[in-house]
Amino acid sequence: MKKRTVTAAIAAVAAAALFAGGLPATANGATGRPAGCVQTAPSNGPTSPQWKPTTITTLQQAYWCIFDHYYSGSVLQSRALLVPAFSALTRELQRRGLDQAVANMPALSGDRTADWAAFAAVYTKIEKRLPGDPAVRQAIAAATMLGMVDSLDDDHARWQYGPPPAPGPLGFKVSGVQCCTRPDPAASGPMFVTQVKPGSPAATAGVRPGDEIITVNGVPPYINGTMQPGVLDWIDSPKSPVTLRLHHPATGTTSSVTLSPPTTPPAPPGGSAPPPPSVNSRLLNGDVAYVQMSAFAPGTADQVLAAIAEMRTQAKLRAVILDMRGNGGGLGAELEKLLGAWVHGKPYAYFCDVRSRCTAQYPDNTPLVRLPLTVLTDRNCASACDMFAGAVKDLRLGTLVGTRTAGFASGPVHEYRLDDNSALGLPKAHNLQAGKEAAATIGVAPDHQAPLTPDALSRGKDPAIDQALSLLQNDH
Repeated sequence: MKKRTVTAAIAAVAAAALFAGGLPATANGATGRPAGCVQTAPSNGPTSPQWKPTTITTLQQAYWCIFDHYYSGSVLQSRALLVPAFSALTRELQRRGLDQAVANMPALSGDRTADWAAFAAVYTKIEKRLPGDPAVRQAIAAATMLGMVDSLDDDHARWQYGPPPAPGPLGFKVSGVQCCTRPDPAASGPMFVTQVKPGSPAATAGVRPGDEIITVNGVPPYINGTMQPGVLDWIDSPKSPVTLRLHHPATGTTSSVTLSPPTTPPAPPGGSAPPPPSVNSRLLNGDVAYVQMSAFAPGTADQVLAAIAEMRTQAKLRAVILDMRGNGGGLGAELEKLLGAWVHGKPYAYFCDVRSRCTAQYPDNTPLVRLPLTVLTDRNCASACDMFAGAVKDLRLGTLVGTRTAGFASGPVHEYRLDDNSALGLPKAHNLQAGKEAAATIGVAPDHQAPLTPDALSRGKDPAIDQALSLLQNDH
């Protein structure tokens, strides 16, 4: 199930702080189009817009924006957007004990303009009967918007309202997640710690990679092979102390720790604190270049190539291991520059419209590295990382080692600003890999399986790196 970019609860919290003066009157279900959504350039840094209430006009703006700009918008029916939106609206009303007799889905005819007018008329009746609390009204609008966007069932379609919560305040990451923050439907447990940030509450409490999590606040992470709802929320966005019961595979012992989220708020957007490095490198076995790339962020392709060039001054390299585990994607320009260091003139992907008319995408003419390539992948290798891994496999540029990629690869996203200053992300095209196969919802399978295990991590071992080095040794 696709994790929503923003939840109604987050929206409500943001609204409570931002709309203390109350909501302005909303449009009364106007049938004409509002001002169009505005495409925005990719952000090169954090911004802090003034969030405004999400109104019926904002919802109408998003409705037409999807028809005009989503890759299959030209063939979408109004029912496909409005029924899920209304369903989400009524669920939120019920959840808050605010269900109404007038909250009935109107009849739809298939005419986009007439169907919007019918939807807006009922929405306005519901809105007039809501409490005056701005946070409640914003939560209702946010749920409706998310129902509409989620109906696209597209891993790159998203709605972002309000500042996102600070990631991972407790300072550790766990297995069984996809794209870092959502349950992986292919995982069945156990849940174990994969990374611990130095100096974090987890590190201070003695949590270590490989520790198996028996319970979180007394709840087992998995029951009958299914991750329990709320466990990741406790870990990723805790609002109070979190108690972990841990098993330590290296020693066979168990312990309990209680972690408290930091009381110091995160730095405001636009602050001067530098972002964490996206590229780390070192020599393995004296002649293998290992480079870890956590995102296709601006400049990272150059950083990877510079790291390889620097290691070439230290040793006669025989191969490159590019670790893309945890790489959530990023800029297509960075993907094309890095991929161009291993291949020229061959399509690495195709961007297709709803009628399957496809345009080939090519890597840059980056100077070739001319070294054997091994790429480490996992379920958090997503988007541009999915595409990179697919190109390596389809074009036979190297070997994939690890686990299947995330499969979050529907297509390149364009971002549009709505009148509440929220951002609506919509793929303009549908992505196919180099072999013209789809990777969205499927991912790219590695050539050699090498999953992380709690026992290996607890003993300081990395099965994927060990497997990659073994393969290189056998090929040498």
